[in-house]
Amino acid sequence: MAAADVPPVEAESYRILRSRIDLSHLPPLTRAVTERVVHATADFDYATDLVCDEGTLVAAAAALADGAPVVADVAMVAAGITPRRAICRMGDSLTERLARVTGITRAAAAVRLAFSDAGPGAVWVVGCAVTAIEEIIQRETEPALVIAMPVGFVGAAQAKQALRASGLPSLTNISEKGGCAVAAAAVNALLRAGRENQAAGAGAGAG
Repeated sequence: MAAADVPPVEAESYRILRSRIDLSHLPPLTRAVTERVVHATADFDYATDLVCDEGTLVAAAAALADGAPVVADVAMVAAGITPRRAICRMGDSLTERLARVTGITRAAAAVRLAFSDAGPGAVWVVGCAVTAIEEIIQRETEPALVIAMPVGFVGAAQAKQALRASGLPSLTNISEKGGCAVAAAAVNALLRAGRENQAAGAGAGAG
């Protein structure tokens, strides 16, 4: 997004953020994600808590720019993903029925149904449900990226560690902190980067 397109309050917020912490040493997309998360939370600890791989983020941003589906674990995450409508099956009647019949959690049932909608190559965004991460790993979803930032003292950090150990392309954080706003901020940063890179490429081609 060009500087002229950034709302004044957001521009001032980023100015204050950058006056308090220097993230210029980070690779471009890692910096964009980190700044977006810090901006959304006013929590500078995320500068060292996030686990980012620049190559993975570059590939995910390109996939998003090419139209890869975005899948959210809960409605609050989906609502926070502003530039793109996200698939979210949590709370619909089929999810409830599948959870009852199979004995799995609603979050796991929602992943199964969302995978049938999105297929391989989606970007999965988990801000709440630990069991959604477990199902994404077990379901062989072949994601472009899994953004996993659930918050909580029971299993959240362990689930994020399991995702990193799985070998799936991921963007996580180490600690128990996280939540819907954090997960949404991370994917919003990648969506913005994908649009900007696509626009820059189109401009270069026109030149």
